[in-house]
Amino acid sequence: MSVKILSITLLLLSTCVCCHSSEDTHGRGPGSTPPCCVDITKDNKRGDVVGETYREQAARPPCVKAIIFNTKDGKQLCADPDAQWVKDLTAKMKKV
Repeated sequence: MSVKILSITLLLLSTCVCCHSSEDTHGRGPGSTPPCCVDITKDNKRGDVVGETYREQAARPPCVKAIIFNTKDGKQLCADPDAQWVKDLTAKMKKV
């Protein structure tokens, strides 16, 4: 196989991979859950949280550092890990 054909094949393959990964992160419809938290709430939403588990998210742009809780309406709540209510709630969950 010539170098020219191999180069064109690799270029087309990498283009397909880029397009496919772009669809996974940006091709979401309205109302769908984003792959990560890009914004957090500092407001006390403790009353909306259900369950005894949470998830920590590291800051990797466009994602921000967050604590993720499940809510009564089946959604995820992205909360500020430095907010006192979040610290209190996660500490309580760790004890359970």
